[in-house]
Order: sequence, then structure tokens, then C-alpha cells
Amino acid sequence: MGETERIEALSSWHDDWSGLRVAVLGLGVTGFAVADTLVELGCTVRVIAAGRDRDRERLLEVIGCQFFHDTRDAVQLTDLATFAPDLVIVSPGYRPDHPLTTWAEASDIPVWGDIQLAWRLRDKVGAPADWITITGTNGKTTTTQLTAHMLLAGGLRVAPVGNIGVPVLDALRDPQGFDVLVVELSSFQLARVGHIEPYSSVCLNIAADHLDWHGSLGQYIADKARVYENTVHACVYNRADPVTENMVRDADVQEGARAISFGLDSPQPSDLGIVDGLLCDRAFLHERQTSALEITTIQHLATLGLAAPHIIQNILAASALARSRGVEPAQIAAALDAFRLDSHRVERIATVNDVLWVDDSKATNPHAASASLRSFESVVWVVGGLLKGVDVDDLVRNHVSRLRAVVVIGQDRSELIAAFRRHAPDVPLFDVEPGETVDIMAAVVGHAASVAQPGDTVLLAPAAASMDQFSSYADRGARFASAVRQLVGGEADDDSASL
Repeated sequence: MGETERIEALSSWHDDWSGLRVAVLGLGVTGFAVADTLVELGCTVRVIAAGRDRDRERLLEVIGCQFFHDTRDAVQLTDLATFAPDLVIVSPGYRPDHPLTTWAEASDIPVWGDIQLAWRLRDKVGAPADWITITGTNGKTTTTQLTAHMLLAGGLRVAPVGNIGVPVLDALRDPQGFDVLVVELSSFQLARVGHIEPYSSVCLNIAADHLDWHGSLGQYIADKARVYENTVHACVYNRADPVTENMVRDADVQEGARAISFGLDSPQPSDLGIVDGLLCDRAFLHERQTSALEITTIQHLATLGLAAPHIIQNILAASALARSRGVEPAQIAAALDAFRLDSHRVERIATVNDVLWVDDSKATNPHAASASLRSFESVVWVVGGLLKGVDVDDLVRNHVSRLRAVVVIGQDRSELIAAFRRHAPDVPLFDVEPGETVDIMAAVVGHAASVAQPGDTVLLAPAAASMDQFSSYADRGARFASAVRQLVGGEADDDSASL
């Protein structure tokens, strides 16, 4: 058996991985988890990375892993070829056309992502956990957290993992083991997901995003659709988004897998939805033709800060996934009572003179920003950053009626300004140009405060990535919140809960 055949046959932690030469591309949280795992399995591992992380580099030395750093692709490629790997494991951010991965593929060297590796190693601790997989353009992390809370309330040992920030490889090596892993999957991870068999799966929604990485909207959709492949029990989809329904229809699933939809309208049998303000399940009960099970009410969710329409969609999707694994509606309701949204997700900062200031810095693409804007009637909109090749024309045109004013930030300001001039020429526009002497968020907040009127919401929903001017979306949101608090001082109402 050749090395390639041997590698493809490896499907268990307890198989013989020793002696394999494995190159790991990238030294972020995923790359380090991959390297650490492979060293434990007895592989010869070399991490190749453009970025530096001194702490992780020292840890690689401690565990006996090789490391090579250079920012130049050509130099990295020479090192990779000299190492002569049997297998290459790619961190999620590496594009499909990256020179290192294309060289490996042209050399008939298997190229995997961390998810494919983790699936093969899932039996380290007793019986493998069920995987519930979650993707979508927006709402992935919130839905992953909600699903994990619900499963925990149902008495299951559970861990939220994957794109949420905890590598799957770390969880499957936990000596206590888990009943269920709730796996958030980015489109980058799904592009190299390989063969996995989710217990249940969902694609929450689809809108143009990361087109610079995937190359086209069609390829982005095709990669997202991989979340449903080989699903065992339930394929959950958004019935307001025909693309997700088509994904389920076209997926090659296991016999007996059900299609379960969620939406903000009245549910049919095999759906979750809303009837007279009640969130209901008509999918996971024997009498679903004539009955429904109540989960909670919109009125109650409002008291919890969870009543924004896109958050309710996330709750319904998570409820479907939890119900597919046997969690009772009362247990789901109890989980919701204890759930809180993360910072920078439709987070109230302050209310001053009847003007609400909201940080939704996590709205990093037009689809997320649109959902955020729909939650408010009159908005001073803070928007801009890195648009990632996505068109913003429809976003601007669809929300002109609710705009009091706009404050534009970021590297890709020109596209936004042009869209506002086409569709909203009468809406006041402030262009905050970057500069060494400009405190961006102080300027943003000053402009917004100058035009906001009682009843308005000043909303940071950038529709763009943050790395042009900030270290992350969290940094962007924190700076916005800090500038708001400096402006309002002691005038703010106690309004620090998420919507």
C-alpha cells in the first residue's frame, strides 16, 4: 500500500498514524491544535506560517514540532517541498488557489482541513460524540451557542466547537468525552470538509459573502451546501431562504433523514414557526398534523433581550436541532431563560435623551447589517470597513426609508458613498476619513450625536470586515462603545443588555 492509500485508509484515533510526515499550514488556534494532535499521534510535523505567535512557537518547540516562518509564499513553498510531506493540513484561511495547497494537490499529496482530520479521530475517548453542524452567512455563532445551551439543559454532555473559537480537535481529546459536539462551520472549513456524517445540520441563510475567497457566489453556495451531506437525522433549513431549501433537496443524505424548516410564519407539519406570538414545534411530535408544542413566546423573549427577528430565527433553528436530539420544549425554554447574547451582537450601550446607541459590530456583511437595520424604525447608521468584494447597492436601496443619517468609515468608503448618492442623496452623510490624528470612533460618535433625534437608534452595523482599521470586529465594537460612554458620561440610562 502506498502512502496516499495508507493515509486515506486512516479513519480512527487508534489506527497507526506514526511516522507520517505532515505539514501544517498556519499557526493560529486551529493550526496549533492540529500540530499538537498529530505530534501526539506520533507524526513528524512541520508548521509553516507567515504570521508570528511567540507563545505558540515556544509550545511547538516543547512538544517536539518543527516550525518555519517566512512571509513570502515562494520561500514557504521551497521549505514545504524540501520537507516532502505525506499529508498537508490547511488552516481555514488559506484560499483554494494558495500556492502551497495547489503545489501539494499537483504533487498528489492529500490536502485536508482540520474538520476532516477531526472526523477521522473522533473515537479517541469511547463512543464518538454526535456532531450537529451549523453554518450560514449570519447567525452561526449565536445558533451554535443556543443549541449547546439547549442540549445542556436536556442533560447532555455538550461542547460548542469549530469556527466559534474552540478547535474540534481539542474537544475530542477531552478525557471526559461528550455526547454531542455542536460544530460551527465557516465556508472556508466546509470547502475542505471531506467526509463527515452529521447527526443533524443546518444552513441558516445565504447571502453574498467572502466572494474574494470562493471566487463566485455559486462556489460559495456549493461550499456551504456541504453542511448537509451525509446527514443522519435532520436537515434543518430556512423556509424564507429558497437557497437553503434547494441545498437540502439536492443533498445526498442518509436514508431516513428528515427535512425540517423554520421561519417566522405559521408552521406546517415538519416545521417550526410562530402562531399568535408563540414559538411552536410541529416537527418533533406524533400528532404534528393536528397539534403543536409551545416552546416560548415572543413577549417573553422580549424581556430576555432576544426578540429581534433574526435572533428569533436563530432560536427556532437551534430549537429544531435540539429537538432532533430529544430535548424537551420545557428544557429549551429553561435554556433560553439563562441565555445571553455575546457582546457586539445587537448590544445596547446606552439610551440618552431617548436616543438608543447599539453596537452590532458583528454584522460584518450586508446580510447581517440588513437584519440589524430591520430591527429599528429610524436609524443613524454607522457603516463601512472591508467589503470583501460584496456589492452594497441593494443594502443601501432597501433601507433608505429608515435612515436619519449615515456615518461612513473604513477602507472601502467610496463604494458606500456612491451607493448613498445614488439611492439616498437627501440623507445626511458624514465621511470619516482615516488618518493618524483621527480618533475614528470619537469622530463617528460626534457626528451621530449631532443629528440623532429622540426615538432614533445610532446603530453600528458595518456590513464589512474590520481589519482595515481595527484588530477585530470586537475591537471595533469596543472602541465604539467606549466613545459613546465618553460622550454621554453619566447621562446614560442603565441599558447595557443585548436586544
